[in-house]
Amino acid sequence: MAFGSRPTGSGKHRGSSRLSRKTAGYAGIAALATTGVVGTLAAPAFAADNSGPSMEDTGQNPVVVANDLQGDIVAQADSQQRAAEAVSAQAQAEADAKQRAAEAKRVAEVAEAKAKADRETAERVAREEERKRLNTYVSPVAGSYVSTSYGAGGAMWSSGSHTGIDFHASLGTTIRAVGAGTVVEAGWGGAYGNNVIIKHNDGTYTQYGHMDSLTVSAGQQVAPGQQIGRAGTTGNSSGVHLHFEARTSAQYGSDINPLAYLRSHGVNL
Repeated sequence: MAFGSRPTGSGKHRGSSRLSRKTAGYAGIAALATTGVVGTLAAPAFAADNSGPSMEDTGQNPVVVANDLQGDIVAQADSQQRAAEAVSAQAQAEADAKQRAAEAKRVAEVAEAKAKADRETAERVAREEERKRLNTYVSPVAGSYVSTSYGAGGAMWSSGSHTGIDFHASLGTTIRAVGAGTVVEAGWGGAYGNNVIIKHNDGTYTQYGHMDSLTVSAGQQVAPGQQIGRAGTTGNSSGVHLHFEARTSAQYGSDINPLAYLRSHGVNL
């Protein structure tokens, strides 16, 4: 029996076999999946062969992957935002702390400067008060008066005239240093009886004679108004009183007008 034979040409006009069409369909699905495109374009490739992978088997996977990726991106963005906010808050807290520290330092510096200025002012006032005190002069007998003037003549003075002034006083009345200075003599002074000589800060000297007792000694520093003895009538004296002299030196004969001397130092007599 004779069978008809089918020409076997080169095959270039032969239609696609079922296997080749099926393979092409799979390739198309794979290509579309890599781009995340899923839809009706993949459907024709499966129409030729119902035995291939279904839409449900392959088409939904890219969608799930895309959704997961999007969620990761959002979560990462949220995390980065929170981290940035935390860094910003930390930086702001540090800046606020620095500002508070700077303000506290400034307040402390202002307070210290004020305290220093106050101390300097107090010290300056104290020095001024001390200077005034040291330059202050007082009467040698508080509330008294001059009973015998300077230069008065008479036989009772060896020089023929009074070399000082006499202040009225009662026995035991306090005798005061007229100004600040150093005691250069304290003891018996012959005709002056118990006497004290003081060198003052301006280089002048004062003498206090006929005292009953002394309360200072040579070399001692005295302040204006400080007690140096008590009134009496020792030595060449006609009665209780204070003989007071102002001198340019500690030696007899260097006397100057004691009333003018006291007045020049602000003592009203």
